[in-house]
Amino acid sequence: MIFWKELLIGFFVAFISALLLTYPIKSLAVRIGAMDKPNKRKIHQKAMPRLGGLAIFFGTLAGMLYLEPEHEHLLEIFLGALVIIITGVLDDKYTLKPLQKLVGQFVATSFLISSGLIIDRITLPIIGVVDLGFLSVLITVIWVIGITNAINLIDGLDGLATGVTSIALISIFIMSILDQQFIVTLLSIGLLGANAGFLFHNFHPAKIYMGDTGSNFLGYMVAVISMLGLFKNLTFFSFIVPIIVLAVPIFDTLLAIYQRAKSNENIMQADRRHLHYQLMDKGFSHRQTILIIYGFSAVFGALAIIFANASLTVLFAIIIITVVLLHIFAILAGVTTVK
Repeated sequence: MIFWKELLIGFFVAFISALLLTYPIKSLAVRIGAMDKPNKRKIHQKAMPRLGGLAIFFGTLAGMLYLEPEHEHLLEIFLGALVIIITGVLDDKYTLKPLQKLVGQFVATSFLISSGLIIDRITLPIIGVVDLGFLSVLITVIWVIGITNAINLIDGLDGLATGVTSIALISIFIMSILDQQFIVTLLSIGLLGANAGFLFHNFHPAKIYMGDTGSNFLGYMVAVISMLGLFKNLTFFSFIVPIIVLAVPIFDTLLAIYQRAKSNENIMQADRRHLHYQLMDKGFSHRQTILIIYGFSAVFGALAIIFANASLTVLFAIIIITVVLLHIFAILAGVTTVK
């Protein structure tokens, strides 16, 4: 049974904690030199404090201490999150190499795998439930590390990653209520509260950035929450639901990788090929770009909710709509043209 009063209080505990903790964390970032310095790729014109992800982490933790969720994998999820946070803090302070960050993400994922939290099956129409067998571990690693980096890569504008993940979490929260996945409900509401509290400081014009500490933590947690809930759904094409929810960051990441590979460039090299930069290059303002991406994210979130409990005919219709919307998004950003 869902206790709405407790959920609301848990949300506000996380919200207030993240909101207030951001102030001392901002001072800490300035004091230790964890600053995001401007360059030709970035939008901001002056050095900005990072480490804002610590406020999201501790805000979420405060919400969880109030809500007291129980789950067999909770300890390993927390240990993985701790590794992600430590890796993010080191990156925000010292700027780690991509391989070093990848090692941290892999260690965090290994905690999940060792506990048995893996993507072990998908559901297909006619065929039914398909056990992934020996591929389970590989797919789990790809999913967790892939989503972690997708959220990290979309964190290029004020409030962008915070807002996109919040919209995804709202969709996941609604689906968890419908499917009675209560652990997902509790984790989602805690993260939502912390995100909202930090967004007060992070929306354009931002006073602090979440840094890799925040974007990696959010990506890791969204990947984990989707494994706890969305992949466990036994409806047709259940594995597509989390992909639709996270369509914007996934599409942005794959598109950037494709464009770098096409130009024979290092696929891990940071550049301005991401959709948010390209929207701004097309003439949209900072705030307009953020709101456009929020809008597309909200539409995909709504489609995912419908998809999770739809008939087979509706499922195929939503898949087609999703592809068409992604194409429109790419045209809007000037990535492709109408033919």
